[in-house]
Amino acid sequence: MKDGKPTSFDIAWLAGVSQPTVSRALRNSPLVNEETRRKVQAIARELNYKVDINARNLRSQKTRTLALLFCEDQGTGDSLINPFFLSMLGSITRASASRGYDLLISFQQFSEDWQADYEDANRADGIIFLGYGDYVTYSEKLARLDAAGAHYITWGPVLEGQPGMFIGCDNFNAALTATRHLINLGSRHIAFIGDISERSPEFLQRYRGYLAALQEAGIAAEPLLQVDAETSEDAGYKAALTLQERHTTIDGLFGASDLIAIGAMKAFQEAGVAIPDELSVVGFDDIPMASYTHPPLTTVQQNTRKAGELLVENLLDLVNGETRQSFLMPADLMVRGSCGGKNNL
Repeated sequence: MKDGKPTSFDIAWLAGVSQPTVSRALRNSPLVNEETRRKVQAIARELNYKVDINARNLRSQKTRTLALLFCEDQGTGDSLINPFFLSMLGSITRASASRGYDLLISFQQFSEDWQADYEDANRADGIIFLGYGDYVTYSEKLARLDAAGAHYITWGPVLEGQPGMFIGCDNFNAALTATRHLINLGSRHIAFIGDISERSPEFLQRYRGYLAALQEAGIAAEPLLQVDAETSEDAGYKAALTLQERHTTIDGLFGASDLIAIGAMKAFQEAGVAIPDELSVVGFDDIPMASYTHPPLTTVQQNTRKAGELLVENLLDLVNGETRQSFLMPADLMVRGSCGGKNNL
């Protein structure tokens, strides 16, 4: 104890928790479970701990820093970052700098305090989240952030009743357009590779757009042409092998992400399938690699430059106490060599 006066660090040591957790417990933050909160408060009373008002006021001042937290993606190599989000990084950095803010970049840590530390420890005025892993678990954590009054914004799906503010791609209509393109080229047996569970709502929205295009064209959806896969080349490759093992007719393929589509293309090419003569392929994201596959991948392009600017702009509005609503951004289809029209009707 410094000068005989207990500090929040003394309480943290005795309680076996972090100092930011002590700070939250002492102000009854919902981010701290009831048992820990009571334990911390009991120790504070025993030590006759008094909150340093001057220190609290100092912590309440703006840091002029924003935190950008990536979700670790195990399927994307040593970087652990989906390349789609890397393309957004430059825009977020420039948008922050133009408004006089520094940018603190880190990975999301899925412990109890995985996000709140940034604001409570006075490290950042607000947080941008890129990627979320399992959406069901993620949204539960966001609900606790909402209860604590944290300032944050997420790039992801826009769903009714979800916590916090989201900016995302209009996945349904983008997938509708992409699938229509395959149909217009003559494809009638179109596979969809991507996880369509509630834990991956963006892929689910793309799947629904795909189904809507089939229905619009009077084409029956074939259950054997859908395979779940996470976002990685390896997952796309393995899903394509599953499609081959089912011995179903396939003349079109929609990968829910570029990485999935690229992995699937490799598997089909190794099996002797000519792309695009025998199989037209569409991806989603327009990552830099998409232009350099053989043939170049037709894909849905999301405007990452504009997205980064809007994430920063709307987060700063939230930090300044303004109310903002979630919204979707349109996307464009980039037509390249992986789609052919030799079987046009």
